[in-house]
Amino acid sequence: MTEEAPDVLEKQPCPMCHTNNLTLMEARKEIPYFGVCYIFSMDCTNCNYHMSDIEAEEEQEPAKYTFDVESETDLNVRVIKSSQAVLKIPHIITITPGPISQGYITNIEGIINRVKKVVEEQRDDEDPAVQKKAKNMLKKLQRVLWGREKLKIIIEDKSGNSAIISERAVKSKL
Repeated sequence: MTEEAPDVLEKQPCPMCHTNNLTLMEARKEIPYFGVCYIFSMDCTNCNYHMSDIEAEEEQEPAKYTFDVESETDLNVRVIKSSQAVLKIPHIITITPGPISQGYITNIEGIINRVKKVVEEQRDDEDPAVQKKAKNMLKKLQRVLWGREKLKIIIEDKSGNSAIISERAVKSKL
């Protein structure tokens, strides 16, 4: 991945706390097998507000990516997820885009760790059935991270600004 120095604007007004502590960042990156992308972020040092997104330079077709995590080495597969993408892990979670949805570049391990944080919040629910289900999901996710269990990851993006960068990823029309 090639990188250029990001454009940064500091001391901007924060949309949440209204202080001039917001830093805006835009970076242009060439991502192999995907193309040139722009990464945008906003970070406030006062209230810790954060928002980020990613967009491809060239218009992309809506797409669905499916990837089967089969081994520990698959955890290194690069993932690009826009703020408009739906992330699905069958029998575990579906994360739909909303007003606070984030775009990011990570890998399969990063996706699993983000999902683990969401499931950990469910583990603290008052309902014992919800707690038990969350504990079982966390065990499964940990076994995947150890390379002892398989998992399917699906990303559906109507903007086309998402991808799973692997020869084994299946790309189809959305």
